[in-house]
Amino acid sequence: MTTPDPSPATPELLDDIARTCVALHVRMTARAVTRAYDEAMRSSGLKITQFVLLSALSTGAWRSVTELAERFALERTSLTRNLQLLAAEGLIEPVACKGRASIYGVTPKGRAAIDAAIPHWRAAQERIEGGLGKDDWSHMRDRLKALRRVARGAG
Repeated sequence: MTTPDPSPATPELLDDIARTCVALHVRMTARAVTRAYDEAMRSSGLKITQFVLLSALSTGAWRSVTELAERFALERTSLTRNLQLLAAEGLIEPVACKGRASIYGVTPKGRAAIDAAIPHWRAAQERIEGGLGKDDWSHMRDRLKALRRVARGAG
């Protein structure tokens, strides 16, 4: 069985890829949104990724790091590294749990960091959500969820 020759990498094809690639556009958007939140939250001392992890952990709803990684679509190793950084700052600490699973709880210092960061997060959220409009953001959030399902193959 022969495989077809790949399409030549013409300037037109490469331009089309740059204009239409879902991965490229989603990643560009994610980086821009992350920068906007990080800038708004800079004086709080937390990055948006740290704030979201601390907020999630503060609910006490997670039974394991693996479950948390799956919920936030993170590589377990990346999540573990981020958790270790938060632990080193004294914002979280390991919590005893059954079996081999491990999870962290938010320390009083971590709770104070969340409380201090909320107004900064809210300002970024209102700026971005307000720029889109609540209805458009709601629709976009639903479409992003659909995109994640398709990307996982559960479309």
